[in-house]
Amino acid sequence: MRLTYFLLFALTSFAQSGNDKLGDLLQDRALYDAVSRMKTDDRIAMYATLSGAKPDDPRYQNQMAATYLQKMRETMDPDYLNRATKIVDNVLSADSANYEALRLRSAIELERHDFPHAAENSRKLVRIAPEDPWNWGTLGDSLMELGEYSAAADAYQKMVQLRPDMSSYNRAAYYRFVAGDPNGAIDIMKRAIDSGSRSPENIAWCLVDLGNMELKIGRTADASDAYHAALKLFAGYHPAFAGLGKVAAQSGKTAEAIDYYLKAQAAVPLPDYSAALEDLYETAGKPEEARKQAARLAVIERMDQAAGFAANRNLALAYADHGRNLEHALAMIREEMKTRRDIYEQDALAWVLYQTRHYPEARQASEKALELGTPEPAFYYHAGMISAALGDTAAARKHLERALALNPNFDPKQASLARAALKEVTK
Repeated sequence: MRLTYFLLFALTSFAQSGNDKLGDLLQDRALYDAVSRMKTDDRIAMYATLSGAKPDDPRYQNQMAATYLQKMRETMDPDYLNRATKIVDNVLSADSANYEALRLRSAIELERHDFPHAAENSRKLVRIAPEDPWNWGTLGDSLMELGEYSAAADAYQKMVQLRPDMSSYNRAAYYRFVAGDPNGAIDIMKRAIDSGSRSPENIAWCLVDLGNMELKIGRTADASDAYHAALKLFAGYHPAFAGLGKVAAQSGKTAEAIDYYLKAQAAVPLPDYSAALEDLYETAGKPEEARKQAARLAVIERMDQAAGFAANRNLALAYADHGRNLEHALAMIREEMKTRRDIYEQDALAWVLYQTRHYPEARQASEKALELGTPEPAFYYHAGMISAALGDTAAARKHLERALALNPNFDPKQASLARAALKEVTK
């Protein structure tokens, strides 16, 4: 803390004096390392000072935009994304070839789910600077969301070769999980965590992702350890609270699960949290609280729309799980598929189509979701219910058994429905 105040005082003093060595401060490696360990809000204040002192120097504008993106990751507040976008647009309007701003533009496009443009711009940057791992990372990320998995694997492999660190390893781990290798994915994610990062939130993010992978294949205790480690490293981290909420819910600890999800929701009002709380309150015999959470979903949608996000597959899945607003949910998924066509989008489409009784079309989407053998219990549960609706009891039995084998309590409500459906198709 004392170091943070010293840095802010020193940088502010230089800025106010107009000293030309202001920029040189950040070139010193030891000081750079110290700055990178500062809290995000302190870095924002520092770069505001620097950019105010030299408003024509794009270095500090870009650093401010990058720090806003980090703050957005931590809080999920779209206002920080809007601030970063404005800065990058201004830098590029003055210099359309500013390389750092072009890199940041790719990150912004990913956050806005504009995956086609993110892929296009990342490819351009790869041609400009093929040895920069950042560009291979944003290219791989956008290709994953577009469902172009072979090309995404190539991009991630190149990134790992150029810089084997947390940023590249966590991407490789995600790819391995999607490609149907959970054990390999978990090993690589642990390597990512061991690689470390100057940002505690980045490490916490990897720990949560590790916990999610563990939980999907039924390793509840390991998942819980990962979520607790994330909270210890980055206090109040909402995805870690949500992860512990999942663990508690799957263990039948309803009151504990509600408490964890409320903590997550207090930080960030995501549709996943409201949907989970609606089910948990129903289980706890609190229908009025459940109705409040259902009403929150509509509020969240309005907030998303105000922030420029017209479609949200997690919201659509929440509606589908609860059997309401189904035509609207289907319209949201179809809209999002214009720019996002990965297996998770296919699964969401399949589930909404099932709920709207479009069973043949639902099966087509479900088959696409299952193509890689991704160990997602929900994928197999959805496939099983669709097969049962079509009268294909053999396929229904196979898929439902697979879902429950991965994690017999993958979702307290849906897993119960899966067991009931499996009982029906094995009569």
